[in-house]
Amino acid sequence: MKDIGFITPRTRFCVLIGNPVGHSLSPAIHNAAFAATGQDFVYLACPVEDVANALAGMRALGNFRGMSITIPHKIEAMKYVDEIAAVDRAIGSINTVICEEGKLIGSGTDGPGALKALVDAGVDLAAKKVLILGCGGAARAIAFTLAQRCTLAEMIMLDINQTLLEDLTADLRAGTACPISHAALNAETIAAAMARAEVIIQCTPIGMHPKVDVSLVPAELFRPGQVAFDVVYNPLETRFLREAKAAGVQTISGVEMFINQAVLQFELFTGVDAPCAVMRQVVMEQLCA
Repeated sequence: MKDIGFITPRTRFCVLIGNPVGHSLSPAIHNAAFAATGQDFVYLACPVEDVANALAGMRALGNFRGMSITIPHKIEAMKYVDEIAAVDRAIGSINTVICEEGKLIGSGTDGPGALKALVDAGVDLAAKKVLILGCGGAARAIAFTLAQRCTLAEMIMLDINQTLLEDLTADLRAGTACPISHAALNAETIAAAMARAEVIIQCTPIGMHPKVDVSLVPAELFRPGQVAFDVVYNPLETRFLREAKAAGVQTISGVEMFINQAVLQFELFTGVDAPCAVMRQVVMEQLCA
């Protein structure tokens, strides 16, 4: 982390906004990367409920450079930025804001980060049936990225929030050629979806620190040959992943997506190549401590 004695009036700052943020490793990973590359930057995590005023405040501060956005603000934040790339506007969520001369520019790194995690794990998504649990901001980014870049046999969407579920399903059908099915999330629909899903992506906060001993998917529903990917990265191995692994399922930790999206954010913040090895080492040290 940057030595506070060397923070000056020229130091630029980035923030994470969300609620909660106390579990986040974003400050550790970004401050280590700033130090490793000699950037005069500092990164802070801020619990935020009032997104509109948070973004207005950042706009007014001359040293503000960038923002990471986490649960539950990835959709709402879109209302308060000046510019969003067409692909991210179609997705309907952002997790990154860059300030360019007082203009707030929103974009997303979750979708590419998740796809890279799957590809790096050797997962071939062609003609696969993918189940996505949850329809919030991260789910929107991942669903659109996979639907647009991969030739899936089917994408199955489940959520307890009917509005989020219907909106995302409609947007995917309008914006992609991927076959989409959806249902309200409950014990019956989870069982039915798990019976045909080949890749399961857990996109809800369930299982996140500190409530780590919970999972949406009963252990007996997993079967060998499936792939289970949890976007939660703290803890490193959630109950969802632990029970999937015990059933002979290939698992992918959310830490892979977290590192990938943070690398992309760092490069947007600074304009220099990210020190990927440093960023991975910091995260793993924190999670394994």
